[in-house]
Amino acid sequence: MSSRPLNLADVLETMADAIPDRVAVLTTDRSYTYAEVDERATRLANHLIGLGLQPGEHVAVHSANRIEWVDALYGCMKARAVPINVNYKYLHDELAYLYDNADCTMALVAPEHLDAVRAVDPAALRRILTLGPEYDEALAAASDDHELDGRRAERSPGDHYVLYTGGTTGNPKGVVWRNDDVIHAALNSARFNAPITSVEDLGREAAANESPMTLLACGPMMHGGSQWILGNGHVAGYTIALYTEPSFSATGILDLVEKAGVNSLTFLGDAMGRPVAEAIIAEPNRWDLSSLAAVSNGAAPLSDGVREEIRRALPGRFILDTYGASESGATASRVDDGSEGALGAPRFDASETVQVFTSDLRPAAVGEEGLLARSGAIPLGYYKDPVKTAATFKEIDGRRWSIPGDAARLEADGSITVLGRGSVCINTGGEKVHPEEVEAVLLRHDDVFDAVVVGTPHERWGQQVTALVQRRPGSNVDEEALRTHCRALISNYKVPKVLLFVDEVPRTPVSKVDYPASAELARQLLG
Repeated sequence: MSSRPLNLADVLETMADAIPDRVAVLTTDRSYTYAEVDERATRLANHLIGLGLQPGEHVAVHSANRIEWVDALYGCMKARAVPINVNYKYLHDELAYLYDNADCTMALVAPEHLDAVRAVDPAALRRILTLGPEYDEALAAASDDHELDGRRAERSPGDHYVLYTGGTTGNPKGVVWRNDDVIHAALNSARFNAPITSVEDLGREAAANESPMTLLACGPMMHGGSQWILGNGHVAGYTIALYTEPSFSATGILDLVEKAGVNSLTFLGDAMGRPVAEAIIAEPNRWDLSSLAAVSNGAAPLSDGVREEIRRALPGRFILDTYGASESGATASRVDDGSEGALGAPRFDASETVQVFTSDLRPAAVGEEGLLARSGAIPLGYYKDPVKTAATFKEIDGRRWSIPGDAARLEADGSITVLGRGSVCINTGGEKVHPEEVEAVLLRHDDVFDAVVVGTPHERWGQQVTALVQRRPGSNVDEEALRTHCRALISNYKVPKVLLFVDEVPRTPVSKVDYPASAELARQLLG
């Protein structure tokens, strides 16, 4: 057993003791050692405590990527408070809902988002600390005392970590984890889920590793995937390269890969993977990418077409696919070395804690479609939402499972094929069509840059399969050519009845397909 609680605050402090001079975070501007990150987080924690922040209170973090996001994540936990990730691209009504639902009492806000927060004027919000000079002065004046007014001794593995997820449908939901559970379920993959006997042993292991890896978190920290990349790196004592430019740029990402000597580059689906691969293909000699050993992907699946582009751009690298959800952690993974060819729908190797259940909660047979479930270290539930908690977290034969709603199928070899989110499944003439499967087929066409598939009303079939397609620049591919392409690869009932060409496919700020916005756009275009 650990002599100190196993939570992220203690992980950081242990690493600061064991490997103080190792780089913990490298941004596009400068690097920060573990000792520096720990001191910054400690000073922030003491400042917040001095302002009256109480254990368990929620602190909004409302900013794009910057080192202060890392300060906030660890500083709040040091103070036994809970950092709340705010989607900085949300507008008034979305922000009003999130701030109210999360009961944020304090907020760390980048200057460019101050007006938006003030316009919302959240009822519970007592204090805003503006990032920039005000924040820097507060940290400089704060104490670097690790005892944190006694809260270090009171720290617990059960202290909450809350991750707000917008997903692809509905209002954002706050997923409540215990620190200990989220570390084991989502932040231990870089160590290949090796047992954690104590936080001190993590520090000794990191100190003994003379060749630590560098991982790149290129997505926004307001997304759970990027927080979990950072957590994985720090639980293992690695360096995290944090992309801090104001907007996503494939060339900017590759500049950081070269500068930081990144070993593993993580995408959040096609929206990041495709432009990076195409930038390399366009200028193959521009960057020294010799350090890059693997490409990882999570949050949204890579389509076969994008996967093939990544292989062309980065030959010989492994592609590590990870399936996970805010409600389940890193559930399953598969290493794709290119030897199997295209897999179609994402397919993963699973463990004994992963199962496929039918709608009546019995184990699915091989080949039978059901819902993906995970047991073991899983969340407590959704914040302030007992109804959704009861719907997602089920006890089956005395064991608690997280069942977020992803359709899946158990294969004969024990692997699991993830078919897609059931809530966006299209029912056309009694046949179920998972949009992700059709999208993957469309994206294999050379003239398709992006695509989303939704169901739109149809008098005969109830719903018809409708695709929004973004052509590649200069392409004039038409509907019939794309239908012919699809008919060669999937059943006829899955082939889009309507194809609508658009300038840009609607996506959320974290690169996931925005299905509600896509469905509304399809309805508008269809009149």
